[in-house]
Amino acid sequence: MVYSPHGADVLRDYERLFEEANPGIDLQWIAAGAKEVHGRIANERNRPACDVWWGAPSTLFMQAAEAGLLAAYRPTWADAVPADAHDPADRWYATYRSPLAILFNTNGLSRDAAPRAWDDLLDPEWRGRIVLRKPLASGTMRTFLCAMIARAADEDAGIAWLKRFQEAVAHFAESPNLLYDHVKRNPRAISVWLQPDVVMQRERNGFPFDCVVPRETPVLLDGIAIVNNAPHPEGARTFYEFVTTREALAHQAHAYAKLPARTDIDPAQLPAWMTTDVIEPMPIDWSVFAAKEAAWCDRWEREVFRAP
Repeated sequence: MVYSPHGADVLRDYERLFEEANPGIDLQWIAAGAKEVHGRIANERNRPACDVWWGAPSTLFMQAAEAGLLAAYRPTWADAVPADAHDPADRWYATYRSPLAILFNTNGLSRDAAPRAWDDLLDPEWRGRIVLRKPLASGTMRTFLCAMIARAADEDAGIAWLKRFQEAVAHFAESPNLLYDHVKRNPRAISVWLQPDVVMQRERNGFPFDCVVPRETPVLLDGIAIVNNAPHPEGARTFYEFVTTREALAHQAHAYAKLPARTDIDPAQLPAWMTTDVIEPMPIDWSVFAAKEAAWCDRWEREVFRAP
């Protein structure tokens, strides 16, 4: 059993590919937001139903590891990722790097006219045009909120920035698919989302999407882990390795625009945009970020959030 926020398209494809390669294993999956997956695994800790957690920002994996929810497993490719891209005790490893970006509809905006920096989103021009994935259920949006606090002079200044940003938000979508649909149907709408997902929706589904990656953007490390006391540990290890080979990651790069975290993949095997786009990561101490995330999100909910 795999829990994952990667979406039904990815999970259906890899159910088929995995079962073709491993005919003795029946793969089942549940697609849910990263925070919901974290909650499910926590609630099931005394009787786990999930074997592999595939996909979420590293901060959620850090929190789960500290809570004793994840098993140690050192994959065969462990030396192919940097030290900051895995847990020191091998309880999770990064699979992808995912920069946050400003999403826009190309039927309503050009790249030159779109916001280019996070502070540009506070310009009156974008008031009433911003749509967001409902934040607290989404690891991506929780990372965005907390990054805007982390980059400020202090916590209060970060909350003040988010209050100004909230004034420009016109709509909160309950799921990524509803977010995509809203932006697709509203040429003037803009959003904040992951660059690889924007590219995937454009290339795979033909949506009129493009994005701008601001300077010093948060680059999420998207991970994978085996659940502690997983009911099918051998199958879990087999799946873990199957979806993280060089060949699988190259396939995922082309099919789903996933930017691999492994550094031993030949750039010629990846889409051109992955090797030519220059990303300037925001300097973030992810362990501190993970420790403060819950408190920062709680404060956002108490002091900032209001439904449009």
